[in-house]
Amino acid sequence: MNQIARPMPRPTAQVAAYVEVLGADLAVQFILQFGGAQLYLADDPKGQSDVEKLLGYDRVKELAARPKLQRRIPLAKRWLAEMLDWKGYSKAAIARTLRLSDTTVSRYLAGQYAPARD
Repeated sequence: MNQIARPMPRPTAQVAAYVEVLGADLAVQFILQFGGAQLYLADDPKGQSDVEKLLGYDRVKELAARPKLQRRIPLAKRWLAEMLDWKGYSKAAIARTLRLSDTTVSRYLAGQYAPARD
């Protein structure tokens, strides 16, 4: 059975910079691990932080150089739900991963709970 590949969900404004620097897969992992936390991203990381262990020196330095990047990492649950769905996760697996109910995940994926995107 041939399925037409769906395009990757468009990053929201709050996660666009992370996706640009890290790529979609690493941005998802980063937001799942650090979302909701306020982080200090050092201009010259020393290899001791959990963030640098995940991202590497160059990516941390590049994120730190972005002046408009918020220091509190977004939760971005709707975008994460869309990304995990795009990657083939079941609704139940998405709900468990994001600590949401399955009905909330279904509504996110149906385009409810938030204004429609252009």
